[in-house]
Amino acid sequence: MKSAIQAVLAAAALWTTMAAAAPLQKQVQAPEFAGISNWLNSEPLSMQQLRGKVVLVDFWTFDCINCINTLPFVKSWHDKYKDQGLVVVGVHTPEYVHERSTDNVKAALKRFDIRYAVAQDNRYATWTAYSNRYWPAAYLINKKGQIVYTHFGEGKYQETEATIRALLAEPA
Repeated sequence: MKSAIQAVLAAAALWTTMAAAAPLQKQVQAPEFAGISNWLNSEPLSMQQLRGKVVLVDFWTFDCINCINTLPFVKSWHDKYKDQGLVVVGVHTPEYVHERSTDNVKAALKRFDIRYAVAQDNRYATWTAYSNRYWPAAYLINKKGQIVYTHFGEGKYQETEATIRALLAEPA
């Protein structure tokens, strides 16, 4: 019995550390940001106004360790590519009640030195529009407003950055 439990726990640990990343075979239009209660570090943004830019939509929440582990990469991409046409939008979708507090989200932005736009999605409206199910989740959107790449979980940082560079190099 003990070895069966250990096997299940090992499989669960492996599953949670595996990351899924994929360029999409069928490109779909990115949904608009919906039901955003607050925009932090930015005026309200829309996918329509972001046409012609490459957009990284990063679903996260401040108490998720996997989300925290991805932040250095997301922040680096923002800093490295913002002047080349990348717009990073963190969609903060809370898992726990205390993560719904705008003051707590603002404190997390300060603690993690997040300077890109963050949309507070307390009602899960944008999360639902993207049919998202994971923290963290990254969606790369091309200059035409189409979702062309997704990644769920940690890892695949080089692949994600290579996709960002390739999308930035495409004509508008």
